[in-house]
Amino acid sequence: MLHQNNNPVKGKTTATSYHYRQPSYDIKMKRIKFILLLILTIQTAFAQKTSVNEFAAIDKRALQLPDSLTRTTGQIATYIKTNFTSDRDKSRAVFIWVASNIQYDVDNMYAINFYEKNEEKIAKPLRTRKGVCENYASLFTDICNKSGIKSFVIEGYTKQNGLTDNIPHAWSAALIDSSWFLFDPTWGSGYVDGRKFFKKINNNYYKARPATLIKSHMPFDYLWQFLNYPVTNQEFYEGKTQENKTKPFFNFIDTLNVYEKQNHIDQLISSAYRVEKNGVINSLVFDRLQHIKLEIENDRQTKTINLYNSSVTDYNDGITAFNDFINYRNKQFTPKKTDAEIQGMIDIAESKFNEARRKLVQISNADQNTTYLTRQLIKSIDDASKQMKEQQDWLKLYFSKSKAGRKSMFYKVTWFGIPLN
Repeated sequence: MLHQNNNPVKGKTTATSYHYRQPSYDIKMKRIKFILLLILTIQTAFAQKTSVNEFAAIDKRALQLPDSLTRTTGQIATYIKTNFTSDRDKSRAVFIWVASNIQYDVDNMYAINFYEKNEEKIAKPLRTRKGVCENYASLFTDICNKSGIKSFVIEGYTKQNGLTDNIPHAWSAALIDSSWFLFDPTWGSGYVDGRKFFKKINNNYYKARPATLIKSHMPFDYLWQFLNYPVTNQEFYEGKTQENKTKPFFNFIDTLNVYEKQNHIDQLISSAYRVEKNGVINSLVFDRLQHIKLEIENDRQTKTINLYNSSVTDYNDGITAFNDFINYRNKQFTPKKTDAEIQGMIDIAESKFNEARRKLVQISNADQNTTYLTRQLIKSIDDASKQMKEQQDWLKLYFSKSKAGRKSMFYKVTWFGIPLN
């Protein structure tokens, strides 16, 4: 969601007549004071203007990046690293380039898709020079990361003019000189008025402090507030975003370190816990939480299916190896193999059955059909293992005999119907 412009309502003026009179000494002194005040005001305004333009040199160099080198984030990052050294200057260069070169896509401002592939989120604005918040944030973060600056995309919702927006938003965080700062290249690029986008760089959304941006930007996961005393969704609605040390201390630095070491699903599981803990106060938070849980469940089901299918493959490989042994035995172990090679044939079958069984016991909370199939497969493995045990016992006896005794084991000799070997 782009920052909305709210123009003040202009009031009407009325004419008032005055009689001319010679100004008195007091009036002259007031005029002198007024002139002095005016001079001070102009000086102050000039000083403020100078402060606003503190990035002029960086911006100029960043915006000199040739269009031919902006087809990929890698090309842009190479230019950034070549022309800027400090993380502060690099982050400014990335921010001003993205905010200046990407136009807000007003027609698709309500078509935000957090679940689109990240590669497409980045490629689209480079290709079309248009995008919505997720494109701005993804582009900024990817260039930062490739420029040597650790950065993350943050998803959440916002508040403007005291009112909470009804569509989600995305912005970024970056680690600058060992401190985390927040960047919103979307709001920093301009504003929408009357469904038209007006380009106007707003430096309030460059390198913003977490304690400041939390007044208008609420992440779904409170980890991305970068605050030791996170603000709840309810407090955000009520405008109570000031630090409250009566709350339990949250070490977001340690939590972030753990997060970075987790796999994707474990990250989602921990994130879902924090999202839910911070209060499911609106449909935006609810939808995001449900999607996280759905992704976790889909991953569980996918792992279950993969485990089952892999077990089936192991079982079939085991049956193939076992049949190879049986066929070789039926040929009276010809052509000749060593004892170790013969034992290896049946060992392969046993290891395959054991591997299939090991995978199947990992399946839990499966649906009814998968549970039935799993039980049937375990029964098949058990039946095959019993037959294999018989062959192992036979083989053990075979190895214990002499050459003549081994040969006799391929023939059944009976005495009044009782096997002699």
